[in-house]
Amino acid sequence: MRPLTHGDVAVAANAVRSLPSDARCAEVLRFLDRAHAADLFRKRTGRAHPFWGDGSLMGAVLKGSPVRAEPFLSDPEHLSALAVVIETLLDWKHRR
Repeated sequence: MRPLTHGDVAVAANAVRSLPSDARCAEVLRFLDRAHAADLFRKRTGRAHPFWGDGSLMGAVLKGSPVRAEPFLSDPEHLSALAVVIETLLDWKHRR
């Protein structure tokens, strides 16, 4: 997967925000696995993956989700989704 940016985390959190709390981590893991696979595809072919993007987390998220405006940080559901994304990222990175 390509290096992570604040935008990657924000887009992923926004994408899982409307999901039930217990489903968010699994969806973030799917995004991470797709971004990783897309990055391997990009390195091998020199092109973005047709379904999962350019190997960035943002690319994997936006390929399957509508773009929505990022909520304010005062939104408790958005903060909760951000926390899930960050915790899942840390776990995913430590397992690799």
